[in-house]
Amino acid sequence: MKAILAIITVSALTACTAVTPVKRNFPAVPASINKPCETLKEVEKTDKLSEVLVTVTDNYSRSLECQLKVDAWIEWYTQQKKVFESVK
Repeated sequence: MKAILAIITVSALTACTAVTPVKRNFPAVPASINKPCETLKEVEKTDKLSEVLVTVTDNYSRSLECQLKVDAWIEWYTQQKKVFESVK
């Protein structure tokens, strides 16, 4: 009886110490975030410089806004990935 109890105790203790490696993956960029910037407007034919200027100004604003969003996203994603990988 003592031998059976000793075998059960030893097998229970050795089963609890088994280390199973867990593979962790950093999440990929969702498709909803990974979209291109808006298409810029084309300047229509006109003799008025003010209309051209309005379109150019609007395009510049759209482009700059998109660039800032993309740059912020890339910076955030890179920092989060570094933090994720630094945790063991």
